[in-house]
Amino acid sequence: MATPLSADRLLKALRDEGLHVVEHRSWRTNNRNHKGPWGPTHGVMIHHTVTSGTASSVDLCYNGHSRLPGPLCHGVIAKDGTVYLVGNGRANHAGLGDDDVLRAVIAERSLPADNEASTDGNRHFYGFEAVNLGDGKDPWPAEQLLAIERAAAAVCRAHGWSERSVLGHLEWQPGKVDPRGFTMDSMRSRIGKRLGSKPTPKPPAAKPKPSPAPKPRYEPFPGAAFFKVGRNSAIVTAMGRRLVAEGCDRYAVGPGPKWSEADRKSYAAWQRKCGYTGQAADGIPGKASWDRLKVPNV
Repeated sequence: MATPLSADRLLKALRDEGLHVVEHRSWRTNNRNHKGPWGPTHGVMIHHTVTSGTASSVDLCYNGHSRLPGPLCHGVIAKDGTVYLVGNGRANHAGLGDDDVLRAVIAERSLPADNEASTDGNRHFYGFEAVNLGDGKDPWPAEQLLAIERAAAAVCRAHGWSERSVLGHLEWQPGKVDPRGFTMDSMRSRIGKRLGSKPTPKPPAAKPKPSPAPKPRYEPFPGAAFFKVGRNSAIVTAMGRRLVAEGCDRYAVGPGPKWSEADRKSYAAWQRKCGYTGQAADGIPGKASWDRLKVPNV
């Protein structure tokens, strides 16, 4: 027996269990509470939709139809394992069932055979509809079975229930066959094993690797003849800034675009820093020292 989970707590419980959950339309306020009470809750009921196709199945379970208004469950479990939340509160999924079964669920013991339909199940059970034709031929992908296991375990974990609080529609209401294609005993066994350990959420999606930083581009050596009195170029300014950064500053004010004696003296200091001597350190750039200075492309 438990107070029903709020929409936020249900969503969190499912996601904490590692499920991919989609919030469908106004599922938080989609319910049949005006037709009867919702709660106390006692368990989780599993169904199959008798439909194919995710979108149409989700819409049907959200809206219902003329003979049975929606929501027809709380969550729809697609074949790829995605859970679509379609209702929050009383839902038209369980119908009338056996009161002996309800007592067994509450006591978390083995279920008796269901042989009467006298007790309101829509009040007491969360419902999950799994997309399947229910003909015994439509396959149950591993992802979908795992999602059923996770969804039921999530609700049980949130309430402190065991796997004995999970049942199939066929175990509740005489004449029902769902879910068809696997046994509820096998599913309860899976849920029990899961509840015996901490949730195993899916790892977060890998973040895309950042694009590698563009390689820096440097000015090619313009030739020794470029560096002469009167030369006016942004390359000279860029060179001077690199010389300042290298601690070879011989400028009174700062580097500028016009080649000057201060540029020559500063470059000579760079040449000496590189190990050049004599005429090789005369302050006129040569290719080897220029390539080593790495003047940014302008």
